[in-house]
Amino acid sequence: MSAARVSQDQINKAAWGACDTFRGVVDPSIYKDYVLTMLFLKYISDVWQDHYDGFVAQFGDEPELITEMMKNEAFVLPQGAGFYSLYEKRHTPGNGERIDVALAAIEEANGTKLRDVFQDISFNSTKLGDEEQKNDILRHVLEDFAKDDMNLRPSRVDKLDVIGGAYEYLISRFAATAGKKAGEFYTPAEVSQLMAVLVDPQEGDAICDPTCGSGSLLMKCGRQITQKTGKKAYALYGQEAIGSTWALAKMNMFLHGETNHQLEWGDTIRNPKLRNKDDTLRTFDVVVANPPFSLDKWGIEQAERDPFKRFSRGLPPKTKGDYAFISHMVETLKEGTGRMAVVVPHGVLFRGSSEGKIRTKLIEENLLDAVIGLPEKLFFGTGIPAAILVFKQGKADNSVLFIDASREYDAGTNQNQLNDSHIEKIVATYKARQAADKYASIAMQDEVKENDFNLNIPRYVDTFEEEEEIDLMAVRAEREELKAEMSELEAKMDAYLKELGYGS
Repeated sequence: MSAARVSQDQINKAAWGACDTFRGVVDPSIYKDYVLTMLFLKYISDVWQDHYDGFVAQFGDEPELITEMMKNEAFVLPQGAGFYSLYEKRHTPGNGERIDVALAAIEEANGTKLRDVFQDISFNSTKLGDEEQKNDILRHVLEDFAKDDMNLRPSRVDKLDVIGGAYEYLISRFAATAGKKAGEFYTPAEVSQLMAVLVDPQEGDAICDPTCGSGSLLMKCGRQITQKTGKKAYALYGQEAIGSTWALAKMNMFLHGETNHQLEWGDTIRNPKLRNKDDTLRTFDVVVANPPFSLDKWGIEQAERDPFKRFSRGLPPKTKGDYAFISHMVETLKEGTGRMAVVVPHGVLFRGSSEGKIRTKLIEENLLDAVIGLPEKLFFGTGIPAAILVFKQGKADNSVLFIDASREYDAGTNQNQLNDSHIEKIVATYKARQAADKYASIAMQDEVKENDFNLNIPRYVDTFEEEEEIDLMAVRAEREELKAEMSELEAKMDAYLKELGYGS
């Protein structure tokens, strides 16, 4: 195999190519999980083999010594459960059953790290067709992942976020064709990066994402601390409602060596699982999330009798769950020090009724720190613009910073993107906390109150561009000049017509 470096782009394209094997047989929302699970299996198999070969090169043919050395690996790959063992048997019946047995063995061998991760996916499922068709599909999948572009040894992938990067890429490709809001559970990498910087994670922080998706946003927050201190001195917490997405987050944590984490599977609003021993809600230094926009049927019945009193400011409307997630997140902030960033649709800024009452109380409690308007078409599955709300405990004053970054983006064919300079500008403006012409404004609580607690950004940031003044005399002179030219042309036309015998 080639030892040349492999790029994330190569991995993404190879993973997308493997999807061809499933097309026309399995729905995209389902085969995404098969492809990503196979990618995980291939990656840990390549890491294991790379390390094994390294010990062989170092110690020679000493199988007992090497076996002992391999026990120090971050994960265990039982004999016969690796990708290459499955690949070698791909032409014989039973591919689906063999893959399921291998995944079960890996899960059992790695204890709590991978507990229940593969329970929601079966390669031996009838979803892949009858036995003959299923065996043939899985043979092709194994061959797809055996290609050189999918050689994922550490020496080739370096520090790439193999699973997270491929997940983001596949979701971006599926979002337009999946027939549902695939983007609900995915935050673009640049938005995650922006949120992570805004909440400024510190050494020792407990960081939570109550709608954690693939876990990428959580890990970006953790990375902020590692870059500052050189240590993984933090704890990551998350909850995810979709079983297959929760499994993906667990795989992602596993691959990135994020051992200090707790990810729970379940509905955060109906059944928050991140609790203390006395059954109260756990609180965190940092809380971040991109909840599903305006979720219908979010669980108002349970909220009406919520034992954790998360909705004391009011119940959100039953068909829009935005403030349900915001209310939950605010209640899980540590008293006096907690910071929070949440992505919301713009309706959250100005809608009235029960949402208006909740918004009013949050502002009166001096929890809202900033409102940041983002460009449209940043998020997969929706073209609408979104905003980031930043909340803080223990604010120095009662001001709210408004930033209008809606025109700061690189235009793409289907999606717009924030680049590094856009992110740096937003962060610098947030830290400076000063007004900037047509970009940012500071409003004290009294001004927000005068606006009926409406947070619509144009009420605070004036982006109006004055039109250039029209010189009426110059326009009149140009008009007279054009009239003269027209008269001259008409005279010439009359002369030509007379020459041709059409004139009188």
